[in-house]
Amino acid sequence: MKKFIEVISKEVMKAFEKSGYDAELGRVSVSNRPDLCEYQCNGAMAGAKQYKKAPIMIANEVLANLKDSQAFSSVEAVMPGFLNLKIDEKFLLDFLNKMVTEDKFGVEMPEKKQTIIVDYGGPNVAKPLHVGHLRPAIIGESIKRIARYAGHQVIGDVHLGDWGMPMGQIITELRVRKPDLCYFDENYTGEYPKEPPFTISELEEIYPYASGKCKKEEEYKAKALEATAQLQNGRRGYRALWQHILNVSVSDLKKNYQKLNVEFDLWMGESDVDGIIPQMVERMKKEGLAYISDGALVVDVKEETDKKELPPCIILKSDGAANYETTDLATIVWREKEYSPNAIIYVVDKRQELHFEQVFRCARKTKLLREEADLQFIGFGTMNGADGKPFKTRDGGVLRLEYLLQQIANEMYDKIKENKELPEEEARNTANMIALAAVKYGDLSNQASKDYIFDTERFTSFEGDTGPYLLYTIVRIKSILHKFEENGGSLENLTCIAPTTAAEKDLMKDLVGFNAMVEDAFTERAPHKVCAYIYRLANEFNSFYHATKILSQEDAVKKNGYLALLQNTLCILETCIELLGFYAPERM
Repeated sequence: MKKFIEVISKEVMKAFEKSGYDAELGRVSVSNRPDLCEYQCNGAMAGAKQYKKAPIMIANEVLANLKDSQAFSSVEAVMPGFLNLKIDEKFLLDFLNKMVTEDKFGVEMPEKKQTIIVDYGGPNVAKPLHVGHLRPAIIGESIKRIARYAGHQVIGDVHLGDWGMPMGQIITELRVRKPDLCYFDENYTGEYPKEPPFTISELEEIYPYASGKCKKEEEYKAKALEATAQLQNGRRGYRALWQHILNVSVSDLKKNYQKLNVEFDLWMGESDVDGIIPQMVERMKKEGLAYISDGALVVDVKEETDKKELPPCIILKSDGAANYETTDLATIVWREKEYSPNAIIYVVDKRQELHFEQVFRCARKTKLLREEADLQFIGFGTMNGADGKPFKTRDGGVLRLEYLLQQIANEMYDKIKENKELPEEEARNTANMIALAAVKYGDLSNQASKDYIFDTERFTSFEGDTGPYLLYTIVRIKSILHKFEENGGSLENLTCIAPTTAAEKDLMKDLVGFNAMVEDAFTERAPHKVCAYIYRLANEFNSFYHATKILSQEDAVKKNGYLALLQNTLCILETCIELLGFYAPERM
């Protein structure tokens, strides 16, 4: 289904063409002066120089050819040459009624479905998720959901850090603490135990301890590096220990991502592409693209147009070991072979932009994927505390993500119990849903690339541009519809009627913009556009609600029209929050 703005633009474009001007001048936009008009066209201003005419003369000629248009209730040409437009109420109604019967509210499905891989999450195993993992998880999840809604095949990959130095550090510390474990006996030939020799709590304590020790003791660091090399070279006992680390850690990660309502199709790690690396490296050498520099194997990625120096991409370090560039490149090779994606989207901290610029250029230069495949870096900004610095606990540590969610859920629970008596289980579940909405909307409403202040008090407010406000609006609509049914009314076969008030019309105008918003959010990989749309829609609904008698309306036709409008608003609001990755309770 065509977008509403396209439909009304076409009307104005025909009038420009009929007047002897380029039809493209008839593009319409939402008015930046809603006190004067609803939509506007500035084409006469743009065409004045081309046609050597005063803009107002062009506007008046076009105006004359818009007199018979059924799309507009009013068209004005105003100095110096603007066309101010107001939509005809019946035209608006007809579009809305058609839109709500269309699949996905008229979002046009692509002629050729794309295969898109979204690489997000990226936690290191053996470490709990902390607040730093929040942004890639929820931004990536929303981008994935929007792309799927837009009609594409989308694969989400967590891309675990499971193959580098942290593994060697954990193995080294385990050997210090439990030297008698069979995993350290090189002569052991039996089956290794099925149960891990540590708990998730022990693992989470061991990793930061060993990491800190490596920074202080060179001998200990050397042992960790050696353990890493032996693991990657296939030492049997170390591989068995590593598998235990993966099993315990990934199980815990899945549980915590589930709390965030984040799902991955692939739980791939760096280790999964280890077998691809030798052949990839050999081809780069054979084709003369990789060479030795200071002992390391590198590929030049600089270009003549670069304004600043871009270091070469290191394929293998001087000791022959792989690094992040290596595994990222090998992962591209695997993805190209398995999926032939049209696009791979990386949702990563913007401070890693240089790394991905090197990887992308190297992948292109060495032809690891098809030329038409798109590699996209979506760098997100920092989530900061009230002091403007990266979010920390009061004692300066990094806050675990599950603790943050639980703290906010407890605050929401207290607010719910203050205002409404709900059964204990329902109150807890509702508090969790509101907490998730508060956190996700608080993040996603910001443009991904920007830093933002994580303000718990503001994010959990039921007023203003917040997740709880949106959920409250949705619950309000549900409550009205439930009350109507409880009093014997039927919500079957209701149809909207032409708007008779400004508040009703404003709400309809926002509803018909849904499919254009989805297209923009998909094209720009921009969940914040969904947030801006849904907040505006919620405001328009609440204005309509306060200005309109709905259930007490005596005119049955009007009442049914209002209820149909509520149904449509509810469906689109719930669709939008699903795109953002959270849901609404039945009551609050």
